[in-house]
Amino acid sequence: MKLSIIIVNYNVTQLLKNCLLSICKYVKEVHYEVIVVDNSSTDTSWRSLISEFPEFKFISSEKNEGFSKANNKAIKTAKGEYLLLLNPDTEIEGFYIKDILDFADSKANFGCLGVRMHDANGVFLPESKRSIPDMFNSFEKLFVNFKKNSSKSYYRSDIDEFDIAEVDVITGAFLLVKKDVYEKVGGLDDAYFMYGEDIDLCYTLLKNGYQNYYYGKESILHHKGESTIKNEVYLERFYGAMQIFINKYYKDSKPIQYSFLKAGLKLRHTIEKLKLK
Repeated sequence: MKLSIIIVNYNVTQLLKNCLLSICKYVKEVHYEVIVVDNSSTDTSWRSLISEFPEFKFISSEKNEGFSKANNKAIKTAKGEYLLLLNPDTEIEGFYIKDILDFADSKANFGCLGVRMHDANGVFLPESKRSIPDMFNSFEKLFVNFKKNSSKSYYRSDIDEFDIAEVDVITGAFLLVKKDVYEKVGGLDDAYFMYGEDIDLCYTLLKNGYQNYYYGKESILHHKGESTIKNEVYLERFYGAMQIFINKYYKDSKPIQYSFLKAGLKLRHTIEKLKLK
């Protein structure tokens, strides 16, 4: 088994179906499996897909324990040499899976790989390629939202969207990694319920001597935000995830950056909550 595709579903049956159809259409010349974990969806219509895609494995969780735990549950049963963490609100857009696997095989210290993402309007999603959050690029991300041609910018604006290049962070919406490497570095941290776990994993891979790659030659459609309700629960999870990250990596080793980031996150969180009122 070369590849295990892992998908965590929560209340997005139609998007999940489109994702699975894109896999059936485009994943060729590769021995693969698909494992879908439903994270205790309130909409049970996803069960109709079990008979529609009998070749795929479906796992039902009794409760929603978060994105990291759901992925880790599926990965324990995965048989592939590589894992592809794939969001249910994405669609593969070409016959490129074998090409990216060959690319990964060619790299001695391969960590993980992500591809170019765009939304339903064809707009490039800059989170396809990112830097590790630090005091400077986090300020840019949280407050300024400007673009500059710098390798230190949060969205790596020095790398063209169609380039193939080493980067710090790629997105968990499409994340290719070797299973043995994933297990060696500890995989997704269960402390994250949702958001931030992909940044943490990418950083962990870098700290262990692996290289991460942005493969802009190929793309996926990402229906960004379609499965997310932007409410106070979302804000608590999003900014809570960023707090977990800075507690883990900056609190003891970089106290000045930690204090700055903590204050910035708190301020931005407050601003976003006020917008909801």
